[in-house]
Amino acid sequence: MNSSADFDSSTPLAREIADLNRRRRAIAGQQFPLPAATRVMTVSNQKGGVGKTTTTVNLAAALARGGARVLVIDLDPQGNASTALGVERHPNTASIYDVIVDETPLADAVQHSPESERLWCVPATIHLAGAEIELVSLVAREQRLRTALDQYLTAQEEPPHYVLIDCPPSLGLLTINAFVAAKEVLIPIQCEYYALEGLSQLLRNIELIERHLNPDLRVSTILLTMYDGRTNLANQVAAEVREHFGNEVLQTMIPRSVRVSEAPSYGQSVVSYDVNSSGSLSYLEAAAEIAARGADR
Repeated sequence: MNSSADFDSSTPLAREIADLNRRRRAIAGQQFPLPAATRVMTVSNQKGGVGKTTTTVNLAAALARGGARVLVIDLDPQGNASTALGVERHPNTASIYDVIVDETPLADAVQHSPESERLWCVPATIHLAGAEIELVSLVAREQRLRTALDQYLTAQEEPPHYVLIDCPPSLGLLTINAFVAAKEVLIPIQCEYYALEGLSQLLRNIELIERHLNPDLRVSTILLTMYDGRTNLANQVAAEVREHFGNEVLQTMIPRSVRVSEAPSYGQSVVSYDVNSSGSLSYLEAAAEIAARGADR
């Protein structure tokens, strides 16, 4: 049988493979532009199951791979970002709970992630589950993370280029602390039915935080996740989000990917688990966009 007939370059699969190879060559070894000052971004969506923690972890790993120093703060009591980045989160581990409740210096809770020499994480432990109640009676309860983070960044000779905060899928005092500590909000939106459900409430909450607690806060980035280009629904949702949010929406979309789903069970990001997968490639491209946008400002 003629080998040239076995691989028809006009087939959808062949075109997809060729496109992936082209994208891999374009991103391979690329060093991202670095911001002049630390960019603090809260990754948030009050709707669960949108890929919030997955996005935080993989963007952090991708930015580190592109040459940036990155700190992830795990403010979600589930601690999934800590697990995915391979850091310890035993009950006795110094964690973000100690920082915001007991005023432990942030530097004491920072751990190096085995993902990258340029990636660090402040883990969440089981104690964080009760922090919402404990914060109620504390002085400056909405400002505690920002105070700790400002002190940490000031004290570092080489501060991180990015701080990514993974917060719970609800609006409590932990999420408010994340919004007050950040200047940017990154919202992952899944390309599925009811994608925009609850988003108007999230935007109202961000507006309230901006008005009363953090005038520098803004939604800077929208990332479309769980995209399946074979379905009309995914394309309709993507078009609706782009129409609604305009320039805040990244051109890169994160596809549905088995590799992205598998990586956390190995305590890794998809970027280190399978750098050649479509999911890894998409997160690297999204990170490159975020870095380029920061350099433009």
